[in-house]
Amino acid sequence: MKDTPESTEATGESALPEPAHAPPPTTQQLFLGFLGLGMMAFGGALPLAHRMLVEQKRWLSEDEFTEMLGLCQFLPGGNMINMSVAVGMRFRGVRGGIAGLLGLIAVPSMTVVLLGVLYQRYQNDPQVEHMFAGLAAAAAGLLVAMAIKIVRQLRGGLPTIAVALVSFAAIALLRLPLLWTMLVMTPLSILLVSRLRK
Repeated sequence: MKDTPESTEATGESALPEPAHAPPPTTQQLFLGFLGLGMMAFGGALPLAHRMLVEQKRWLSEDEFTEMLGLCQFLPGGNMINMSVAVGMRFRGVRGGIAGLLGLIAVPSMTVVLLGVLYQRYQNDPQVEHMFAGLAAAAAGLLVAMAIKIVRQLRGGLPTIAVALVSFAAIALLRLPLLWTMLVMTPLSILLVSRLRK
């Protein structure tokens, strides 16, 4: 007997189930996935990482990506470097972490060396200065887009959004040190979310 709309509503089940996780990636798939990400992600890796990990590969759910990103932002080092290692280790242990990291940094490392040589030679050219200003604006736009996606995943409504706004104001507006801001706001946010879930 097929479910009717009325029976679906009565049981409280969603008519459209969420997409299932893809099978765990192999070490080679991790390397190639982050290699492709490293080739495309010039200045704005997080939005592309979200698209690859959640929407295309379906290795992580929205909630898993948000939680992992929060952890990676708290740890020392670049967010995407931390993300590649964390995702790799989640699925394939140390080998997966190394594969994700090498895939992510291979092309950008070679590109940075090449651009450094070119910039050293042409740094006083006005056209080069305009190009870098345009790249900075594009990178800022990508970060704003990613921030909007992350805000949509915040649980608990107003209290968690308030924590995010206070953290933003402390770092971006008041110019407080990132380390001290994180040391204060991270335990506070964990305590808040744990109480909200209870």
